[in-house]
Amino acid sequence: MASLAAACDGSGSILAQEVAARRLTADLRVQFSKAADASNRAVMADTDEASIAAAREAETAITAAAEASKSLEPVLRQLGHTDEIGLLDSFNKKFTEYGALDKDILGLAVENTNLKAQRLSFGDAREAADSFRGALDAIVRAAPATDALAARSVLAVREIQVLQGRHIAEADDAAMTRLEAEMSADAAAAGKNLDELSRKAPPVAKPSLAEARAALARFMSVHAEILRLSRRNSNVRSLALSLGQKRTVTAECDDLLQALQDAVAKHEFRATR
Repeated sequence: MASLAAACDGSGSILAQEVAARRLTADLRVQFSKAADASNRAVMADTDEASIAAAREAETAITAAAEASKSLEPVLRQLGHTDEIGLLDSFNKKFTEYGALDKDILGLAVENTNLKAQRLSFGDAREAADSFRGALDAIVRAAPATDALAARSVLAVREIQVLQGRHIAEADDAAMTRLEAEMSADAAAAGKNLDELSRKAPPVAKPSLAEARAALARFMSVHAEILRLSRRNSNVRSLALSLGQKRTVTAECDDLLQALQDAVAKHEFRATR
C-alpha cells in the first residue's frame, strides 16, 4: 500500500530521479578524476607506449564525463533544482576550458620530443662520438706528435655532448640559442683541429682520418636532429602546462563538482527521510 501511494503522489518518481541525479553526479566526478589522473600519467610517462596509452585513457574518461554531464542536466531540470543546474552550467564552462587545455597537453605529451632527443644523445650521438675518438686514437698511435690536436678535437665533441643535455632540459628559447652558439663554436673547433691534424698525420693514418671524418659527420647529423627535437620541447611544455594552468583549472572543476555533489546529496536525503 505504501508503494502504491508513493506511485500515486509521484514521490516514487521523484525519489528515482534524485537517486539518478546522485549517481550521475558521482559518475561525473569519478570520470573527471580519471581523466585528470590519466593526463598526468601521459605527461610523466617515459616511453611512447605509456604516454599514448595514458592519453587514450584520458580521452576516454573525458568523453565519459561529458556524457554523464549531458545525462545529468535533464534530470536536474525535471527536479527543478535550479541551484544545482547553475553549478552544473558553471562546471561545464570550466570543463570546456579544461578539455581544450588538456587536448594541447596530451598532444605535446605523446610527441615525447625531449625524450627522443635524450635517447639520441645517449645512443647514436654517443656512438658516433666514441667512434670519432677511436679513430683519432689510431692516428695518435701512428703519429704521437698529433696527440694535442686529437685531444682538442675530442674535447670539443665531448663539450657538445654535455651541452646537449642542458639544451634538452632547457625551457627558455633564449637560453637554448646561447647553448646552440656554444655548440656551434665547439663543432667548428673540432672540424678545424681535424683539418690541421690531417695535414700533419702521415700517409699511413689516412684510413683512420677518413673514419674520423665520417664519424664526425654522423655525430653532427644526429646532433642536428637532437636540436630539432629539443627545440620542439614537447615534454617540457606539456609538464609546464600540467603543473601550471591545468592544475588551477582542474582544482576549479573539482570544487564545482564537490559543491554539486553535496547539493544533490542533500536533496536525496530529504526525499528519503
